[in-house]
Amino acid sequence: MRRLLVILAVAGATIAPATAAFAHGGEGANVTSYRTTVTGVSSPMDGLTVRVVEGGARLEATNDTGRSIEVLGYSGEPYLELRPDGVYQNVSSPASYLNQTLAGDTPVPATADPTAAPTWQRISSGTTVRWHDQRAHWLGTARPPQAVADPDHVHRLRDWTVPLRDQTRLFEIRGTLDYEPPPVTWAWWAGAALLGLLLTALVRSWSRLVAPLAVSAGLAVLGYAVMRGLDGAGWSGVLLLAGALALGAAWKHPPFYLALSGFVVAAFAGFGSSDVFLAAVVPAAGPGWPARACVAVTIATGAALALTGLLRMRAAVPATAQPSPAEAVAGD
Repeated sequence: MRRLLVILAVAGATIAPATAAFAHGGEGANVTSYRTTVTGVSSPMDGLTVRVVEGGARLEATNDTGRSIEVLGYSGEPYLELRPDGVYQNVSSPASYLNQTLAGDTPVPATADPTAAPTWQRISSGTTVRWHDQRAHWLGTARPPQAVADPDHVHRLRDWTVPLRDQTRLFEIRGTLDYEPPPVTWAWWAGAALLGLLLTALVRSWSRLVAPLAVSAGLAVLGYAVMRGLDGAGWSGVLLLAGALALGAAWKHPPFYLALSGFVVAAFAGFGSSDVFLAAVVPAAGPGWPARACVAVTIATGAALALTGLLRMRAAVPATAQPSPAEAVAGD
């Protein structure tokens, strides 16, 4: 029990600073039942690209056209302007405040008037900007009527547009918003648990499998980290550190280190990312199942490493010598 407490304390001391230092800032990058998709731009321009990032939480536009492109707000007023020298925000636009959060619940000051002349404020020196946009999101707290009536199938909720302006020419970003049913959550948990028990049994029978097990754990963690990064959700220091600890166990694997690295992988990288089992849309590039598979393997391999380390520590403790019958009688 004392060794287990030591492992928990060391793991917490190891991972907690990384959690604070590398946590993804801003609101977004959460699982959701609503898939936002950009289908295109009505009048494409070379150098102008738009995509959905952070699990659908934001739109991202990059303007390398050499021209100034405006994103218009909810009343058709200038909201953002992507210029060759940076990105500017019109602080007189109500959208500048409403779009600060995914729910659009930031109070709009009285000075924000869509009919007023733009007051531009530079917010970036680059040519890329991300923003929440209520036109592309499902804002209700309750599920849409289609999903309530038939929660097990995909439903198109609406087609959406975000207007853009190139000098006097108007065009738009076009996209769709869909409801998607959640995955079979219990099946993913059951699969992770069964795989973890199977791997633990295999490693107990063939100790040489420890290194491949550790490599598998590290690759699963880093695989999910890469998927998140490609989706724009940020590079999670917790995932990167957990993956590095797992790969380290493939090189040197004394029992205590196996238990420590396995606990960090399972608890922080695996269970910490297990919300991907709850909803269809996850903050990772590509379809949801590869991200869920990485997390399930992370939980299983991390648990197997931790259990293997604990069992080896227990086996290394010398058994307490039992007195012989003669010694017991002599003692009486």
